[in-house]
Parts: sequence; C-alpha cells; structure tokens
Amino acid sequence: MFIDSHCHLNFPGLVEQLDQLLVNMKENQVSHALCVSVELPSFPAVLALAEAHDNLYASVGVHPDYELDDEPTQAELVKLAQHPKVIAIGETGLDYFRLTGDLEWQRERFRTHIRASRESGKPLIIHTRSAADDTLRIMAEENAGEVGGVMHCFTESLDVAKAAIDLGFHISFSGILTFKKAISIKEVAQNIPLDKMLIETDSPYLAPTPHRGKTNQPAFVKHVAEEIAKLRNISVEEVGVATSQNFNRLFNLQ
Repeated sequence: MFIDSHCHLNFPGLVEQLDQLLVNMKENQVSHALCVSVELPSFPAVLALAEAHDNLYASVGVHPDYELDDEPTQAELVKLAQHPKVIAIGETGLDYFRLTGDLEWQRERFRTHIRASRESGKPLIIHTRSAADDTLRIMAEENAGEVGGVMHCFTESLDVAKAAIDLGFHISFSGILTFKKAISIKEVAQNIPLDKMLIETDSPYLAPTPHRGKTNQPAFVKHVAEEIAKLRNISVEEVGVATSQNFNRLFNLQ
C-alpha cells in the first residue's frame, strides 16, 4: 500500500539490520523503498542494495552539504544513472543552513545534476533548506521541469510548494509532518493536489510520531500517510494508493 520515496538504508545503524527492516516493511504494507545516494564513494553500496532486492531502488547524486575537491561531472552522473535500478538523480539541491560563505560551488553542482537529469531522463530528488528562492530560480533556469522530480522532506511554505508544482515537481512529506508544531507543513499537505504528493521517511532521520527520537525506518512511512489522511479527511488507504501511483508514474515504473 505504501512506498518510502526517500531513505538511506546503507547508513550505519540501518544496513546492519537490513533483513529485519525488510520484514518490518512487509508487515506494515510498505512495498518498495528508494535508497538515496548522498556521495559517489558510497554509491556502489546504495546500488548493491537495489540490485540485491527487487523492492529497493537507487538514486545517484551528491548532497549539497558535501564539500569536495573533485566535483561530480554531468557525464559521470549520466553514466551511473544508466543502470536499470537507478531511477533518479540526487540527492541534490541547495542548503544554506549548515554552510556559509561563497556557496557558488553548491549552485554549480545543482546545475550539473539538473543537466544530468535532463540528459539521462531520470527525475531529480531535490533537497532545499534556507535556500528556496535560489532553488526555484535555478530549477527554472535549467528547465528542470523537462524531467521533473520531487522536493524531498518538504519544510517550506505553501507558496514554495505551489511554485515547485508549477515547475513540474512533486512534494514529499516526511515524519516532520506528524510533529505538533509543523503547522505550515500541515497546511501544505491539506492544500496541494493529492496527485502531486509522495511520502518518505528519510531514514535513519526524522522518525515520525509515535516513534520520534528513535532510529527511523521505511516501515514507519505509514504514519506519514496516516497524518495526511487525517488532515485531508480521507482514508489512509486512499493516501497509500495515490502516493504509490504517483511514485510509479514519476519514476517511470509503470
């Protein structure tokens, strides 16, 4: 019924208990999960998980928090994205929260990922934090909507969500949506079209209520769906079906 559109099962604390996590997914009706790359040296481990399990997929990309001597090239990303279990480019984007100074390298890396997405035909997974204006501007300038993608772990305003949707992107909600103080994010979940939504865990981070403070895992994504159902006054089954269909359509899996 549910698909976790963003997790990091290769991270320490999760990979060691992978067999149990897969069992937990099945028991909680989570059919598939997308394991997201954050740096190229660890990409082979991400891909290995996807190759070993029919219900796991992989992405390829470099997170904006990682300062590197050797930047990923468009050609490199496109080549790695040719693998059939790689269904997305990213995690990419902009993050002005953790890093300061001249961040032009972040913006150039983001442009490289968008161009790789357009060349490969694989949608983007976009991370944005304290950088919404520049993120949307670069998405528009680089014609990111030609392929589309997802604004992962969305924490911005309804206006930003609508602007991203207008550019051809989906909005993905994480466990943050279940937090009592996440008022503005709840507003987004209530007001954007259901056919533009995805759900995710961002495991091992951001465990939803009632597991807040614990290590997150894909099985917990059902709590995000339950919160959306409550906010929109619809059944959790409807949320599960819609977000799963959205995932399969976006990533060309149907």
